[in-house]
Formats: sequence, structure tokens, C-alpha cells
Amino acid sequence: MLDSLIHSLWLAPLVACMVIVAIHSYLGLHVIGREVIFVDLSLAQMAALGSTVAVFAGHEPDAPASFWYALGFTSLGAVLFALTRSKTKTRVPQEAIIGIVFVVASAAALLVADQAPRGGEAIKDILVGSLLWVGWAPIGRLAVVYVLVGIFHYIMRQRFCTISLDPEKATREGWNIRWWDFWFYLSFGVVITFSVPIVGVLLVFSFLVVPAAIAYQFAERWRPLTIIAWIAGMIASTAGIFLSFHYDLPTGPVVVCVFGLLLILSFGLKRVTMGPAA
Repeated sequence: MLDSLIHSLWLAPLVACMVIVAIHSYLGLHVIGREVIFVDLSLAQMAALGSTVAVFAGHEPDAPASFWYALGFTSLGAVLFALTRSKTKTRVPQEAIIGIVFVVASAAALLVADQAPRGGEAIKDILVGSLLWVGWAPIGRLAVVYVLVGIFHYIMRQRFCTISLDPEKATREGWNIRWWDFWFYLSFGVVITFSVPIVGVLLVFSFLVVPAAIAYQFAERWRPLTIIAWIAGMIASTAGIFLSFHYDLPTGPVVVCVFGLLLILSFGLKRVTMGPAA
């Protein structure tokens, strides 16, 4: 009886992680390819700021209005990152702008939370999410949105992959990189807006960056990169949730730590099988 109950409790979080891994690990390949590692944290924090403002305005954290607030602030970040993209090296790199947006959004969220009812609890929920208590209805909405975003990226794959991995080619062919960046970051923001309330800011970063970082150690072409990233994300999610339930530990932090351990193991595996990096 107890085993059946535990199984039913961890099944929904596991499925949620599998759905999130499917799109986040793919987007993480773009993030590392573009060398804007903290753009996901920054956009996630913009979504968190929007959710906090919604709470301040009197909306419940899970209300539709809170989602639109979060999406609006995330879209603002997408516009900013698209406009600050430069074709040539600048004295102030885009990564610095991304870091500044993250810090300012974090500070603003704290200021708003200080004046909002249950502001402190809202900030905590945003950081760690509510993965353990996720229901099937939110998972279904998540899956539908991610399928639509996946179809969009599949249609635009040539543009997005070229700009991420070979921006010089995109420049030579006269593409409006800022325009395409806007659509990339907007779709990115939609994904994050849906995932932050479930898994929190910290786990969003892990889902995006760690599987991609593992994949880039063992492959260069897009298809094997994607497959390796998916496999790494699924392994870390499954192991993290199992350990969390088996040892009665907080789910989100355990999954994050398992992602970190898997990354370390992948570095060791690469060194053993392929030798040290040049």
C-alpha cells in the first residue's frame, strides 16, 4: 500500500520533468552555442518579477493574470536581449547586459515582494517551484505549449541553428539577426514562463544548461547533441526524483545536485575515453 502511494506521488513530478527536459535541453544547446549562458536565469528572473508584481496587484500566484504578468515581463527581456545583440565584438558584451538584467530583476522582485502580501512565500515558491505537488492538468498544459514551441522551432530550425552555431554565415547572408533573436528569445520566454512556477528558477537553469554542457563534450552535430542532451536530462531527473522520495529530501534541490554530479561524471568520462581537452 505504501509503495503504491509513493509511486503515485512521484509519477506526476517525473512526467513533468520529462516534458520539461524535452524542450529545455534543446534550448540549452542554443544557449551554449550563443555563449549567453545566463540568459535563462535572467529571463526566468524576469518571469519571477512579473509573478511577484501580480501578487502585489492582488492576484493569486496560480491565477491566469499572474501568467500574463510573467509573460509580459519575460517578453520585455526578450526585446532587450534582441536589441543588445551585436554583429561584432563590443566593449560591453551581451553577457554583461544579461547579468545586469538578472540582478536588477532580482532586486526589483525583492522590493515588490517586501510590499506584497505573502511576498516572502511567493519568492520562495518562485525559486524552488512546486514540482512535488504538480498536478496532471498543469502537466497537460505544459505539454501542449511545449509541442507548439517545438513545432515553431522545427519550422525555424535552419535560421535558429545557423545563428546559434555560425552567426558569421547568417551575417554574410544578410539575415536580420536581431529580428530572429527576438522570436527565439520570445519562444524561450514562453517556455520559461510555464516552467518556472513548476520547477523554480534554480531547476530551470539546470534543465537548460547542464544537459547541453554534457552533450557538447561528446558531439558537434545538432542531432547527436540533441539526443545526448535529452538522455542526460532524463537520467538526472529520474535519479533525482527517486533519491528525493527514497530518502525524503526536497525534490528540486536533489535534482539540481544530481545534475551537477552527472556533469562532473561526464567530464571524467570524456577524459577517460577521449583524453584531456586540447
